[in-house]
Amino acid sequence: MNDVLGLINLHENERLLKEITRNRPLAAVPFGGRFRLIDFVLSNMVNSGMHHVGIVAKNKYRALMDHIRSGKEWDLARKRNGLFILPPPDHVHYSNSIYKGDLEQFYNNIDSIKKSQQRYVLIAGSHTICNINYKEVIQFHLDKQADITVVYKQEPAGLEKNFAMATVLKVDSQSLVTDMEVKADKTAGGNICMDIFVIAKELLVQIIEECVARGEFDFIKEGIIKNMHRYKIYGYSYDGYMAKINSIQAYYRANMSLLNPDIWTELFGQLGPIYTKVKDTPPANYREHAIVHNSLVANGCVIDGTVENSILFRNVTVQKGAHIKNSIIMQKSIICADTMLENIICDKDVKITEGKRLIGDPNYVMVIEKGMVV
Repeated sequence: MNDVLGLINLHENERLLKEITRNRPLAAVPFGGRFRLIDFVLSNMVNSGMHHVGIVAKNKYRALMDHIRSGKEWDLARKRNGLFILPPPDHVHYSNSIYKGDLEQFYNNIDSIKKSQQRYVLIAGSHTICNINYKEVIQFHLDKQADITVVYKQEPAGLEKNFAMATVLKVDSQSLVTDMEVKADKTAGGNICMDIFVIAKELLVQIIEECVARGEFDFIKEGIIKNMHRYKIYGYSYDGYMAKINSIQAYYRANMSLLNPDIWTELFGQLGPIYTKVKDTPPANYREHAIVHNSLVANGCVIDGTVENSILFRNVTVQKGAHIKNSIIMQKSIICADTMLENIICDKDVKITEGKRLIGDPNYVMVIEKGMVV
């Protein structure tokens, strides 16, 4: 795997996640009590033996930089190779600028890609939650002598999962991709693209330069789908747990699924650990009136109320008489006495004052944005 460059592509659709991505990229959104979304793809790369990883940043990436720092927690703070950032063009920082697509960012950092010593590139996004061994994907790519390998998961149609604007593949008996299309139907099943691609570095550079020269800037639609007739594209079928974070409901469901011990074990305990930024906080403190059922409670929490089927991030305070049910409470939030929260997402540093009663719908959860006092 020393011959594989990892690129984490942060060109991700945040339109349906604006309540929790207003001041941070999707990659930096907290998940599962103590992680960020980018932790999964970073850990998968490191666990698979990849030690040269670039992050193709888009905008609002200060929170992401604060989280990953030097990459030490992922063993990527190295003198040679290691972790590096591919920043967006200067004009992307301005509110009136036009963002063209991910190939624009690839093109503006193409020298870094060309100078890498690796022969192959594995491109993945941060919005797909899974624990996957990329070694098997690379070996599949080599065995098939593929130009491009696309990782997908077969999902039955009609499930209550949000696959809005998902790329769906048609694959023949030899795993050759015969068709790809972007579907807007959120319940569409089929072979759902996980936005993980393997491609030779020289071919990637060729696609980038040719597309940009024609004024095309979308890697999937214009770099791959539009050129399907030119390349041998194979599909690698992944059969483990996978969640796509492309809406508030998808984010809520993916977090709640972690309360299932089987999913938790598969995601965090089977193929390799998921690493994250280390914070030296004490264990959770359960006070006299604390009642906790089927919940994930991170370190640093102080609980003197009732927590049921919920996820509490680090340093959350739950005062006496408070009742939290089916909810996600992020870092340093304070839930005051005699409050009732059900089907709620509280972002960081939220304070719910005494006696409040906030109840969302399971299919349309209420989001309290970062730093708000209710």
